[in-house]
Amino acid sequence: MTAEQIVLLGGLWLDASAWTGVASELEDSGHHPVPVTLPGQGDGNRSATLADQMTAVLAAVDAGRGRSVVVGHSAACTLAWMAADARPDRVAKVVLIGGFPSNDGQPYADFFEITDGVMPFPGWGPFEGADAADLDEQARRAFEAATIPAPAGVARGVVRLTDERRFDIPVVIVCPDFTPEQAREWIAAGDVPELARAKHVELVDIDSGHWPMVTRPAELARILAAV
Repeated sequence: MTAEQIVLLGGLWLDASAWTGVASELEDSGHHPVPVTLPGQGDGNRSATLADQMTAVLAAVDAGRGRSVVVGHSAACTLAWMAADARPDRVAKVVLIGGFPSNDGQPYADFFEITDGVMPFPGWGPFEGADAADLDEQARRAFEAATIPAPAGVARGVVRLTDERRFDIPVVIVCPDFTPEQAREWIAAGDVPELARAKHVELVDIDSGHWPMVTRPAELARILAAV
């Protein structure tokens, strides 16, 4: 089977519209992008769980005529890796943008405070520096206004990985707010055990902050088209 579609998964607080610019560029170059509306991130379901998100991702993968390239951004790098674990015969390649997969048994994305059952965007304090360097004040206000609080059932969901065939699937790490050299060091040091066991890992640099689909959509689309 050949890869027929590029499944796009946004990180915390993002809905499928975050991929609009990237998807448009990919379509113009003859590719078939599939931005996924993750439960709890665009459908108003504040009680969504990580299992619900996995169901939506696997539905997108299963709907493809052939194998899919699955792209995860930030926290959703783990979601993309979980999809590879669940569908090793249907995932041709995994692309990880600005993040790394968590290990089996770890919380999915328990990074910030939960309030009233959700994890709201915490403001720009945690992202000062390289993460948000390419977002000016206007862009920051627009981004923050569009964020969607992540349901606790997603953020605190437990990662499950069971099929070691995932390590045979090629992985491309897109490095926005860190360099390929840093990523190699982290993997070599044992900080990313899942990728240390992956047999085919490629690293690609992109000159952006943490959200290149927002600030560098054309360049990110070119990278995705190349893989």
